[in-house]
Amino acid sequence: MASSSFMATFTLVFLVLMSTTSAQLSTNFYSSSCPRLFSTVKSTVQSAIQKEARMGASLLRLHFHDCFVNGCDGSLLLDDTSSFTGEKNAAPNRNSARGFDVVDNIKSAVENVCPGVVSCADILAIAARDSVVTLGGPSWNVKLGRRDARTASQAAANNSIPPPTRNLNQLISTFSAVGLSTRDLVALSGSHTIGQARCTSFRPRIYNETNLDSSFAQTRRSNCPRTSGSGDNNLAPLDLQTPTSFDNNYFKNLIQNKGLLHSDQQLFNGGSTDSIVRTYSNSYNTFSSDFASAMIKMGDIKPLTGSSGEIRKNCRKTN
Repeated sequence: MASSSFMATFTLVFLVLMSTTSAQLSTNFYSSSCPRLFSTVKSTVQSAIQKEARMGASLLRLHFHDCFVNGCDGSLLLDDTSSFTGEKNAAPNRNSARGFDVVDNIKSAVENVCPGVVSCADILAIAARDSVVTLGGPSWNVKLGRRDARTASQAAANNSIPPPTRNLNQLISTFSAVGLSTRDLVALSGSHTIGQARCTSFRPRIYNETNLDSSFAQTRRSNCPRTSGSGDNNLAPLDLQTPTSFDNNYFKNLIQNKGLLHSDQQLFNGGSTDSIVRTYSNSYNTFSSDFASAMIKMGDIKPLTGSSGEIRKNCRKTN
């Protein structure tokens, strides 16, 4: 009798341990099931960035926009179906999120070396890291083992991805809601050291705001007319100085009131984050180390693991 109750307790403890372990991501998740994964993703990412340097920022942003909407589950990549309206046409992504073809290329290259093994959610996480490294930024060990969502939500994307109009308190609470600290917010915003923004995203700032360097405003106005509907998709670099190098110039720009987006300049505007911006502008090493840590934390947002979700064959549709 005692031995059967011991066995029952042992089984229960074992099951609890199994369930907690299955919910944990690990850096060596595919080490035996797909040993060529990292080299395969890296070469595809590098060749895409070689063709177009901006693609690095675009791939990094896909991971961010995926993770902030119901967790890092690849839902952003799903095309609309008759049963759900996906995230690609949500306000933060429409005419803006890009790089889906590159993700398709990475996925098919990975499927060639280990079919049916690696999730699209994990591919986004690795591609984000490889993009940063290719553009001269820090590296980090990507935790893996996410599975892919079987659905997506345009409404959740509209509500969860912070728009560039947010003020500092709103940004802090948006990040806090997904378990990211104020320091993580500032570090992750440093991803705007690469990439481009559309005129429609920064028009209100360059025409209406005063915490803005006047010559910088003039430069940006030359390619972004005041009238809404005119030149909406014209692009400007988020970091005026080195838009294709992952460095800390973004923070130096903020100190000079040369943040392109309203939400960028909010980080240095007499508020609680000014000191973090100063620290990062003075020390690239501190920024890059904090950025890498924050990316790992962001990659931990509500992943599907174990038997939840699926491993998609095609990142654009469920199996």
